[in-house]
Amino acid sequence: MSNSQYIAALEIGSSKIVGAIAEKTSAGYVQINHLEMEKLTNSVRHGCVQNVENTKGCINSIIKKLENRVDGTIDEVFVGLSGRSLHSEPTEVNHNLDATVPITEEVLDSIVNEAGRDPIKNYETIKVVPRTYYVDKNETKSPRGQFGSNINIKLNLIVARQNLKLNLDRVMNGAVRVREYLVTPLVVADEILEPSEKSLGCMLIDLGAETTTVSFYKNDSLVYLTTLPLGGRNITRDITVGLNVLEDTAERVKKNISNPLEKNVDHISIEGVNSTDAANYIAARTGEIIANIKQQISYAGVKTVDLHNIVLIGGGAQLQGIARRIEDEIKLKVRMGSYPKTLNILDHNINRAEYVQIFSLLSNAAAKMPYNQSCVRLNTYGDTDQDFVTPDYSSNRSYDDDDDYSYGRFREEPTRPGKPSRTSNSRERTEPKRQKRRTWLDKAREKMEKLMNEPEDEE
Repeated sequence: MSNSQYIAALEIGSSKIVGAIAEKTSAGYVQINHLEMEKLTNSVRHGCVQNVENTKGCINSIIKKLENRVDGTIDEVFVGLSGRSLHSEPTEVNHNLDATVPITEEVLDSIVNEAGRDPIKNYETIKVVPRTYYVDKNETKSPRGQFGSNINIKLNLIVARQNLKLNLDRVMNGAVRVREYLVTPLVVADEILEPSEKSLGCMLIDLGAETTTVSFYKNDSLVYLTTLPLGGRNITRDITVGLNVLEDTAERVKKNISNPLEKNVDHISIEGVNSTDAANYIAARTGEIIANIKQQISYAGVKTVDLHNIVLIGGGAQLQGIARRIEDEIKLKVRMGSYPKTLNILDHNINRAEYVQIFSLLSNAAAKMPYNQSCVRLNTYGDTDQDFVTPDYSSNRSYDDDDDYSYGRFREEPTRPGKPSRTSNSRERTEPKRQKRRTWLDKAREKMEKLMNEPEDEE
């Protein structure tokens, strides 16, 4: 029996759904070798589920494929939560304390949870993220164990429209049980940002298909988070409408133009589309997206000089030249985000930048999963501690007395490798045949003794 844990996660995006399973060994290593993806068309818009049945069908397909890969049953999954309405709302709570009693984790949790219960019209609070603590007006990063008569906590409420999570609940109902919803932008930041980046100040940009999530960190805390209704698909649709081609063709053209954001683009034909004409649409829409991203700096209440760098992830971030364009426009160094360093990606075919989100979810979930629990039940075929495994007689095949043993799964005998063993049940079935042979012999002996004991006829 394996001592490994198996963690399953789903990331539901506007263009695709990705599911994966990570294996956490008894030594604590987390490795990924099983990932499945299903493309979506108009079932999820701006990260919010629109077509429940189609989305549920894709999820069921992914779950089935993953179960076949691991030869087991997925009982529950961690699900990433993101979408157009997801953003942060700053707030603060003030609480009087008993100055003779130290501040404990339970006290802090109670105060933070109290802040999350304050309703915001048309929005649901998904998570409460503390930003700064003040004990008797003195700023501190960790008030645990301190004494004081008053504590003030500045927080960020992570909120979203109520239908975002409601539709996810409807989709997951009947598909697979949700162990926990994880706020994808927060999890990704925790898993891929360097501690120095969070401390010095950085901007995390997740450029997706229909949304772009922008978050800021400074002094090891989340400052601001928002989701813009713009993404890579906007660029594709501009080409589709402007040049009158199918969306699939426009997507391939966008990916195959070398440096489409440069001033001088090579004049070639790609699937009958003029590269220069397509590049004009790409550059125009990309400029609009970057301008909206840049505007968030002032909305967050920070300045460019307060930030150390930009970390860029997402499928839309794979557009050639976009990192350099962002550097030129925002005047900050850009690095491409990669999967968490705590993971070992066993299959090089799935080691791709577009899967950073699902990898981050798995890494985060593996860290919080109790050691004696697992999202997956592996199929077992008998007790491996025994020398023999009882065959499965549930098959429709009937037992024939002339057979040595019936149809089923057998384990090899340790002393006779490569040859199936007879089970105790099989031996019990053949026992009547040996009993019949012994009865016949007994009868023959009795008959012979009777003949021998009969008196001889007198002549």
